[in-house]
Amino acid sequence: MNIKELIKGNANKIFDYPKIKSQKLKDIIGSKIREKAVLSTKARLMENHKTFDNYTDDELEVIIADEERKIIDDLKTKSLVVALAALGLNIFV
Repeated sequence: MNIKELIKGNANKIFDYPKIKSQKLKDIIGSKIREKAVLSTKARLMENHKTFDNYTDDELEVIIADEERKIIDDLKTKSLVVALAALGLNIFV
């Protein structure tokens, strides 16, 4: 391997670094949302006097996905309110 190939390979790694960090951040956020969704699902099932054993894996996946969607929608709404507040706009007036 000559110097030119070595430099080119390292340059590609440098340019991919933000992409790598961005993907790691997405994975971390995704896992935190998943954890919160699982906890919400447990609470939802306990309200109905059920456990994970009462459902198949596919049914649980649908329930957890629904909880994830709710969490993401809630985060989007909160982010919008914060952005509008930062701009000095009040949507409640």
